[in-house]
Amino acid sequence: MRRALRLALRGEGRVEPNPMVGCVLTRRGRVIGEGYHHRFGGPHAEVEALKAAGGSCRGAAAYVTLEPCAHVGKTPPCCDALIAAGVARVVVGTADPNPHVPGGGIERLRRAGIRVDAGVCESEARRLIAPFTTRVTLGRPYVIAKWAQSLDGRLAAEGGDSKWISCEASRRLVHRWRGRVDAILIGAGTAVADDPVLTARGAGVRRVAARVVMDGRLRLPVDAQLAKTARDVPTLVLTLSESATSDRADALRRLGVEVVSCGRPSIGRLDPATALRLLARRGATNVLLEGGATLIRAFLAAGLIDEARVFVGPIWIGGGDAHAIAPAEPVRQIAAALKPHDVTWRRSGDDGLAIVRFRTQ
Repeated sequence: MRRALRLALRGEGRVEPNPMVGCVLTRRGRVIGEGYHHRFGGPHAEVEALKAAGGSCRGAAAYVTLEPCAHVGKTPPCCDALIAAGVARVVVGTADPNPHVPGGGIERLRRAGIRVDAGVCESEARRLIAPFTTRVTLGRPYVIAKWAQSLDGRLAAEGGDSKWISCEASRRLVHRWRGRVDAILIGAGTAVADDPVLTARGAGVRRVAARVVMDGRLRLPVDAQLAKTARDVPTLVLTLSESATSDRADALRRLGVEVVSCGRPSIGRLDPATALRLLARRGATNVLLEGGATLIRAFLAAGLIDEARVFVGPIWIGGGDAHAIAPAEPVRQIAAALKPHDVTWRRSGDDGLAIVRFRTQ
């Protein structure tokens, strides 16, 4: 199963909005075929593994990270392929979480006389399909917040300078992440102060992410890099209704920027949940939230960050909380602190990298 999980990861950035899935076929303890879901609309992992096995798979065992589908979608049901191939046993990582399609893959296999063992490496299998699960159960994309901070938790110096807290190796890793998500999201403050391009460069780029700016007062300059490159890379600005009809909105549209009203006029600001629902309707499965601190705090307060990837650079900056990811309302007791359900640490060049996952589903 762990081999199947590793195989599935090869589809990251290519299979969305589908989940990543891997499959390994064995007979008498020997691998006879393996495969993974390569791209959206293409053959599923089970079919790829059966094809790789070549001859008869009668009596074989299939290890698949996600419950085989039993419905007709863009491809025929994988259950039928496994049954027709004569597979004797199917080991499943996790059940299909999609409430919008008929499930029953496990039961269908059992009715055909196939032994099914479910829940093997289940936590890893669920983590693998977390973006898919979030979209089909919560109606929004999976949100990955990314930031770099100093040892004392600052995202920038007092004057706003943040180049560079993270090392070159960490910045290359960010480009890889950008090339595997559907959208990159920033706030107006970051767009104005940093004038970023927000494109993925270097090896490992698998898709072109839409660049999204949450900009309630429409502060994005018409000469910003995001505006000047909008005809080359999809660029979306979410703003309040009164700003969406302004002269600046028209000027940005002429440059190729899509300006969309996405506000709640009654509260006079953009709502993170509304923004995510809009992106989901446009097909986004995962979003990389790149800041700044104000926007990340807003998403964190709303419980809308599923995963945080935090680079910690070996520097000490000092200063106040303006450039820190500090909650709007500090807790009075440690017991009330926000706690993730999973944290892993690794090295990224000269930096530390924390992968923090929150239980949002």
